[in-house]
Amino acid sequence: MARSKNPLEEMKEASGVTVNDEVIKVFNDMKVRKSSTQEEIKKRKKAVLFCLSDDKRQIIVEEAKQILVGDIGDTVEDPYTSFVKLLPLNDCRYALYDATYETKESKKEDLVFIFWAPESAPLKSKMIYASSKDAIKKKFTGIKHEWHVNGLDDIKDRSTLGEKLGGNVVVSLEGKPL
Repeated sequence: MARSKNPLEEMKEASGVTVNDEVIKVFNDMKVRKSSTQEEIKKRKKAVLFCLSDDKRQIIVEEAKQILVGDIGDTVEDPYTSFVKLLPLNDCRYALYDATYETKESKKEDLVFIFWAPESAPLKSKMIYASSKDAIKKKFTGIKHEWHVNGLDDIKDRSTLGEKLGGNVVVSLEGKPL
């Protein structure tokens, strides 16, 4: 008699890649904006990179590839530029960026899911990251903005992210006019 598989096993088989629990915890911490003390706010992640584990079986939080809210104005002058510098030039990554921006009407904050797949990344890497993207996206419920980026030219100018967030109604990003 055939044993039925649980949905978790079936999902894993799509690309063979699972999402580490720490990735989900980081996402939930970034998504939930509960009223916090100043100390808690400083520890909140502004940006974080995720990569595949060495055995290519899990999506994990990349060590030391993050920007904390408390770093801004201290060790980080411009969070957007600092975030772009975290991206590896020759490999793929997933990222979450907590964008603070203004439209003509209001100030907003939104999480942006970024799939970084530069032209210079190895084909095998692009293929496994592309085929595993759904596994991480399924865990990131409620993300309004997704951005597939193929190189520095697409991401280095903050106005490109401004367009993703709201077209021509966005007037500033991270306090800098667009």
